[in-house]
Amino acid sequence: MSKSTIAVFEKRGEIGIISLSNGKENYLLEPEFVELRDLVEWTFDNTLKGIIITGAGRNFSAGADKKELLKLAENEKNLSDKIAMGKQILDYIENLTIPIVASIQGVCFGGGLEIALACHMRIASPNALFAFPEVNLGLIPGLGGIYRLKQLVDHREVYNMILAADMINSEYAKNIGLVDFITNSKDPLNEAYDKLVALTHDRSPELIRNVVSAINNARKLDPIEALKIETEMFCRLAIKVKDSTQE
Repeated sequence: MSKSTIAVFEKRGEIGIISLSNGKENYLLEPEFVELRDLVEWTFDNTLKGIIITGAGRNFSAGADKKELLKLAENEKNLSDKIAMGKQILDYIENLTIPIVASIQGVCFGGGLEIALACHMRIASPNALFAFPEVNLGLIPGLGGIYRLKQLVDHREVYNMILAADMINSEYAKNIGLVDFITNSKDPLNEAYDKLVALTHDRSPELIRNVVSAINNARKLDPIEALKIETEMFCRLAIKVKDSTQE
């Protein structure tokens, strides 16, 4: 088990688990909830087939610690640098080439919700609650939350969650496309683990990384480039399959 700022990493079989661990609410002390170099080291493992991000205890994360955030705001350059690094971490998570699942229980607010939105899938317990309360403090989400939310839900829901700061439950979140699955348990970690194992257990790490890369490319590249790379990946895999059948 390894720790970085408030994030703890462990490996269960071929699945990695990153737990946010900072008291009852799992507040984020700063945008860098994990050191990027540690995150790269944890994920630079060719045997990993997927990663779960969860919160230790009853809550995923209540978001930024207001006192710590105001301390950062005393130095504009430092605040800007920290926000940029936080965004870099979430971009790294979003662009990983293995499936990343957010396992969400309890509150998932502000920066915590921005972490969940950077994951490829979100599994929530029935008691999960979601909100962007930043406007109540005179702020907006600072780590790409508005952009990522807009990729998933109708623009009217974006206004409701961002400008009105509406808090929604897991059922409503699933209905609008924010959550992919709701568990029957208050602790969705086991279901997230079973889901990842079911998706990946009989697939090679190389095949998984090609699939997730193709999905990521479909999201971020123009169609011509994405399809070109997809064809190249298909051909490389087909040659490997051919060679393996001739051994």
